[in-house]
Amino acid sequence: MAISYSKEEILDMLRDGMVDLSFTKVKDGEVRQMKATLVSDMIPEDKRPKSDKEPNNHEVACRVFDLVLQEWRSFRYDSLLTFQPIE
Repeated sequence: MAISYSKEEILDMLRDGMVDLSFTKVKDGEVRQMKATLVSDMIPEDKRPKSDKEPNNHEVACRVFDLVLQEWRSFRYDSLLTFQPIE
């Protein structure tokens, strides 16, 4: 199942709130589920980026904060299986 959102739409939704997503890991083909965000207020202060530089200037992968693991993780845009904003 391909995700029909553009890279910018994905980033906008992550900047606006929490997203429930799943993707296929490149390393081993395992499906990984994640609740993620790019909202600064949802990220613990000690885990926030040190600069205001956009962390997602990469064309292939997206860096997000995993709200369950409380760590930064990345996924490839072309490996997304599901992507649903959480109300």
